Amino acid sequence: MSAPSRRLRTLAVCAAPVVALLAVAAFVPLPFAIAQPGLTADVLGSDKNKPVISISGAEARRTSGQLRMTTIVATGPQTEVSLGDVVDGWFRTDRAVMPHDAVYPAGQSDKQIEQHNLAEMAKSQQAAVAAALGYLHRSPKDVKVELRLADVGGPSAGLLFALGVIDKLNGNGSGGDLTGGRTIAGTGTIEPDGTVGAVGGVSLKTQAAKRDGATVFLVPKGECADAQAELPKGMQLVPVTELSDAVASLKSLAAGQKVPSC
Repeated sequence: MSAPSRRLRTLAVCAAPVVALLAVAAFVPLPFAIAQPGLTADVLGSDKNKPVISISGAEARRTSGQLRMTTIVATGPQTEVSLGDVVDGWFRTDRAVMPHDAVYPAGQSDKQIEQHNLAEMAKSQQAAVAAALGYLHRSPKDVKVELRLADVGGPSAGLLFALGVIDKLNGNGSGGDLTGGRTIAGTGTIEPDGTVGAVGGVSLKTQAAKRDGATVFLVPKGECADAQAELPKGMQLVPVTELSDAVASLKSLAAGQKVPSC
């Protein structure tokens, strides 16, 4: 047998285990989750025929425009993700491949994860109310705010909840709407003192926002680069670090003035 023939045979024999391993890997579950743009919801509107924001102890304004919180949807904690799913996700702009443990706490059941996410949402809502009333110098003893949003968990709607409460109670402070009649979307956690925190998945959330009619997206400042990665055409990014930043930027937008950008 000639030398070239021996080399070809050797290559063929060596390649066989690799092909076999790839064939097996294609069907073996991998430690990843696949995420995509999720629902958005107008916190100034209603959810299941009930207002998302209900206020008592003070007069609530009638608002125009929208403040849309955004979400991502990921494969479930027990969903098996194959090599084909991962490769497909890597090459699509409307998908993101994430380490499983970065999305779901290790060692927890589906029920435990659901309960954790709902608890995080409840905590976020309480912080949003505290931040909004603090910004407006209103006493929680006099103004009661209830937030309702079914089927959504996690803390990432905090910023939009706080802005919704401010718009319902005070608008832009001069008789107009904080939104300026626009459809505004965004994401970000909120602390009772008004600090805005990072959330993850922002490049997918901007896509969800564009799909649902938003033209402006409020993003935690530290996630500007992520948000710009797959930014939909015509979407204006506005970075924020504090609730007061977001309010000031929305007022400036409504007045046709320049606002910070990523």
